[in-house]
Amino acid sequence: MSSNYDVQTVEAKWQKRWRDEGFYQVDPDDPRKKSYVLCMYPYPSGPAHQGHVRNYTFGDLLVRFRTMHGEAVLSPIGFDSFGLPAENAAIKTGEHPRSFTEARIKELTESLQRLGASYDWRRVIKSHDPNYIKWNQFIFIHFLKAGLAYRDKAPVNWCPGCQTVLANEQVLADGTCERSGDIVERKNLFQWFFRITNYAEDLLNSIEDLDWPERVKVMQRHWIGRSEGAEFELKVACTSDISLKVYTTRPDTSFGMTYAVIAPEHPLVETLTKPDFSKDVLSLLERASRSSDIERQSTEGALEKRGAFTGSYAINPFNGKEIPIYVADYVLMSYGTGAIMAVPAEDERDYAFAQIHNLPIIRTTEPPDADFEGPYSGDGLKINSDWLDGMDTKTAKAKSIQWLESNGIGKGKVNYRLRDWLVSRQRYWGCPIPIIHCPSCGEVPVDIEDLPILPPDDVEFLPTGESPLARHDGFVNATCPKCHQSAKRETDTMDTFVDSSWYFFRFCDPFNTEVPFDIETAKLFMPVDQYIGGVEHAILHLLYARFYTRALIDIDLAPKEIREPFKKLFTQGMIRLDGSKMSKSKGNLIAPSKYFDSVGADALRIFHLFVGPPADDMDWTSQTDEVIEGMARFLARVWRLAVPDASDQEISGRPSYIEPVSRELTAADTAIRKLTHATIEKVTSDFNRWSFNTAIACLMDFTNQLTKYQAAGAEKSVMDEAVNTLLLLLAPSAPHLSAEAWERKNGGHVHAQSWPLADPILAKADTVTLIIQVDSKVKDKVEVAPDIAETEAIGIALESAKVQEILGDKEPLRIIARPPRLINIVTQN
Repeated sequence: MSSNYDVQTVEAKWQKRWRDEGFYQVDPDDPRKKSYVLCMYPYPSGPAHQGHVRNYTFGDLLVRFRTMHGEAVLSPIGFDSFGLPAENAAIKTGEHPRSFTEARIKELTESLQRLGASYDWRRVIKSHDPNYIKWNQFIFIHFLKAGLAYRDKAPVNWCPGCQTVLANEQVLADGTCERSGDIVERKNLFQWFFRITNYAEDLLNSIEDLDWPERVKVMQRHWIGRSEGAEFELKVACTSDISLKVYTTRPDTSFGMTYAVIAPEHPLVETLTKPDFSKDVLSLLERASRSSDIERQSTEGALEKRGAFTGSYAINPFNGKEIPIYVADYVLMSYGTGAIMAVPAEDERDYAFAQIHNLPIIRTTEPPDADFEGPYSGDGLKINSDWLDGMDTKTAKAKSIQWLESNGIGKGKVNYRLRDWLVSRQRYWGCPIPIIHCPSCGEVPVDIEDLPILPPDDVEFLPTGESPLARHDGFVNATCPKCHQSAKRETDTMDTFVDSSWYFFRFCDPFNTEVPFDIETAKLFMPVDQYIGGVEHAILHLLYARFYTRALIDIDLAPKEIREPFKKLFTQGMIRLDGSKMSKSKGNLIAPSKYFDSVGADALRIFHLFVGPPADDMDWTSQTDEVIEGMARFLARVWRLAVPDASDQEISGRPSYIEPVSRELTAADTAIRKLTHATIEKVTSDFNRWSFNTAIACLMDFTNQLTKYQAAGAEKSVMDEAVNTLLLLLAPSAPHLSAEAWERKNGGHVHAQSWPLADPILAKADTVTLIIQVDSKVKDKVEVAPDIAETEAIGIALESAKVQEILGDKEPLRIIARPPRLINIVTQN
């Protein structure tokens, strides 16, 4: 870079100094305005990759930017250190998950420190730390006492590759495990759940107020999946006390119900299946057990193989007719009631099923087109529906629900797609669930004073599907806290998403030994002002964190004023290599260490900020190294401006160095002052709106202009103001070089300085470029005053020779005026 700038030495110097001086440490009694910037809890898979660099550079920029604005910024870091990779490594290599994880944490920590990330390293949290396990278990017990945690037998998603249960959200659209890629199977097991459905309505209604990317909000709305309809009973024919409960969003179509379907897991399957039909039913049940929920809801596959007649009939209460009852895999026990009324004339799948099984198809809603064929699910007037005939859809739905309720058959009901959160995992490397199973007392929580319950080290790692804890007698055999008789300890561990659902609260008060965190201390920092992470967490982590915050409030463990954990959310774009997302599992990571060892962390940081809008995906190509080297050359120009060295100026092709002098200001000097303040205004605005790439481009242009100005003979005070401003504006982005250059030039610490303020008079541009379009195509550009009136701007546009040539004698249809930047003359519809 320069003969007097050793990148690695300087960067190491400042990284150590920031840590040793605790420059970014924040305490509750700090008198400055408090704010909280947080990047999502990283899983420690090893050294940082470019995704980490991108994510943590954005976060670090904001921390330094806000600090220079006089804020006490809480900037913690931790490690989401429980999970399958460490246990799978133990199975393959024999290395204990703890030592494997600690080694990966050390690697990631070293990478983040070499990046220059500004953290309060005192506050480090690790999910596998006994202190964190204790409070995880403490919260679980309080959830249990409040009825928010429960155990039940349920069909679950089982990954044969990972040998554990998966939440619905961890099963991909093609029915495979998001981690291993194996086809997910179904098993019936006793599992622990959290009642997230208690909060479904609140979680849904609050989405609108979130300052989050719209696509994340849409994904959460879809996953919660609110629907309004009716729930009612279908009596089973030839029985006096058996009925099926069904839910439908279209009770107005009930006169078209010609059969009913129950899920393979429905408790009445055995009762309803007649001996002559048991072979087909059993065959279907066996196939369904090998399929995931995603596969079962797919519209692909032969429907004749996905349904079997039970031999039993139900009675349609709307017309008293008997309808056959089928078992089909596309009906899920986990959604609704596990039974549906089938109206083939108004549902694609029901229609196809009815055709295959020769079932009646009765249309109850008149399509808009008399020649319409096939199922129609839209609105229209009711037909073939007795007392509903002639009504519109909305009126008929209301009348149907009213009829069901008045006859004691059913009621109106709101349903949700969201299911309770299954938190049991049959793994070792996770937080043990603090429950004792007693033959006399049932499920008993461990006494609080006995926490934490830690997994023993001397376990055997085998890919059997059973938790290694279940084979450890010393762990399993326990004493009941109630009756003090022999009992068995729960051997499931918690889903690792539990660990990341409240860690942001613990960061506020990580040294507390009495409670998970002090409520008053949490109020000082929460909610997180700016949360940063990948959009892939839209459903899992972000929804669970919102639930946990509400649940903690309701059990008096969190501040009631903080209903949402994250005030603002930013989701950065992913990095692709050869069209695929960079990931360790794909083996296509580009390590940042090679750049730390060559051009330095600052050049890599500047690259990630400059390469494009931070929310957009980016491609790592064969030209990327050249771009990064270009960033290093840019920083070298900054260094030469701030810390000039005569020997550097002798290199061919560089402008010769001329010592700035004091003099009466010339027009060129004034122009640089105006540029300096315009740059302050631009960079500040860009940082505030996450337009980092345009901010860096502005700083590059500023540097180029200063280089030319200095070579032409600069005025000393103007040059000092300009270069100092450049270092201050660059300090959040390239912290090492800015700190070193500032110290050598001015003494002191650049990051302890206040962010520069633009003089509005100097920052105001003398002219701006007015774009003149005709039918949205650029035809001319004119320099105009920034405060030009709309009528004057329109006049200038119409008088443009290029516009006159196009218009001739024609009059514009209309003119869209956005002075001082744009005039669009519209001549055609």
